[in-house]
Amino acid sequence: MNINKGQGSFAFGHAPSLIASHPNMAAYLSRLHHISLHVLNAEKIANDLVSKFKFNLFAARLTDTSRQLALRKGAAVFVVNERPDRRGLNEVRNAPASYPHRILVGKHAGGHQSRCLYDISPSSSVDTVSNVCFEVEDVERSFDALRDLGCNFLVPPTTVEDGNGRVTYSVLKSVVGNVCHTLIDRTNYKGAFLPGFDVLQKDCSLGEDDKSCPITHFDHITYACPRQTTQQVMRWYEHLFGFQRFFIDSNEDVDEGFVINQEGIGLRLTAMEYWKCSKAGITLPSLNKKEPDCKFVIAESLPEQGRNQVDTFLEKHRAPGIQHIGLYTKDIVSTSQIMAEAGVQFFSPPFAYYTEVGKQHEIEEAGHNPQILAQHGILLDTNLHQESSPQSRENRRYLLQVFTKPIFAEDTFFLELIERRGATGFGEGNIRALWRSVQAHMENEKLDYKEAGSPEAAAQTVQ
Repeated sequence: MNINKGQGSFAFGHAPSLIASHPNMAAYLSRLHHISLHVLNAEKIANDLVSKFKFNLFAARLTDTSRQLALRKGAAVFVVNERPDRRGLNEVRNAPASYPHRILVGKHAGGHQSRCLYDISPSSSVDTVSNVCFEVEDVERSFDALRDLGCNFLVPPTTVEDGNGRVTYSVLKSVVGNVCHTLIDRTNYKGAFLPGFDVLQKDCSLGEDDKSCPITHFDHITYACPRQTTQQVMRWYEHLFGFQRFFIDSNEDVDEGFVINQEGIGLRLTAMEYWKCSKAGITLPSLNKKEPDCKFVIAESLPEQGRNQVDTFLEKHRAPGIQHIGLYTKDIVSTSQIMAEAGVQFFSPPFAYYTEVGKQHEIEEAGHNPQILAQHGILLDTNLHQESSPQSRENRRYLLQVFTKPIFAEDTFFLELIERRGATGFGEGNIRALWRSVQAHMENEKLDYKEAGSPEAAAQTVQ
């Protein structure tokens, strides 16, 4: 099955012979640099990220035809691009032989100032999160290797420079909907962010007034994909970038993934990560810098089940894509409380979650107050590869999570807060409760919409 119908996606039918000539992955990823949002109103989304989610606006690129705002919280960086009313993609399907292109972004930048740097503007009718930017060792080498494997590049290797040095990047279309990957090499750049951006704050990672809301990095990125397409996505990332399978649960089936098929939930989750490519003998900068890893999760509905929020995302987003991003926090209770006071709305799990047999004891054993967790809608799960022998509170591994409601006008993209206390995966109990809460919200939204649009509701409004 081709996830990107008619969009020039990777041809897996030719993959074995091509990959045989490339014993290593085509592109060596060093670290996740930033994630790009494309929205109609960049100022509103940026204001929400600053005022509600406590990100810092630290760099901006403003021109007559372009608005790009960079926001940071710890190592998590969002670039919010204002999405114009598109006449078409600024896409480069067949990169010219004479590359890299060179762009000056200083005072004499000329017409290049109107370009959407380090990205493309997707032809999307809704707000979307569509670009995950990675730092790589060699952009041109990666471009050659990936192009030989049949990949579709939207921007060929391009060099951007200012007084602080130069950055080379290219933009690759992924096999998932409108998701792209900017591959960037900034080893020859000494500036605080990227050429073309005016830096507003040079150090805004975790200020003294920010410790009560300690978000440190992106924990995971979740794709919503059509049914029965997970294996195709996994192969693409494995063959091209050396992604490794990450098992969500110790009993997870290698082929089937982590399946929840009970109590009205028909969901398949499969996870992968790029950090473990270091096992292939590659020395990554991230290892020296002790950069945290970021997992990629593929979510799809089970064929035999009815519609759920994955299907809702695919319908409203009108394509597969990034459904939510997990923000890692060192203290989920204080972080969620501060965000809630600032106006962030969180999903509330079913009340029965906190009254389930053993759940209150489980929460208390982990050193938390069930009432406080319930107040903020925070879920806790300790059933993550635990040893059979009893463990002390200090050695107990557990996970805390909470979902925000969608941050765009459509029921598509949302954020998650996650705190890990020794747990590396995702708790089955949490997954069930979280996804049920999202499902209940969407069903209520649908019911409210029907009631508001019904003749009876209209008559009551007139009266």
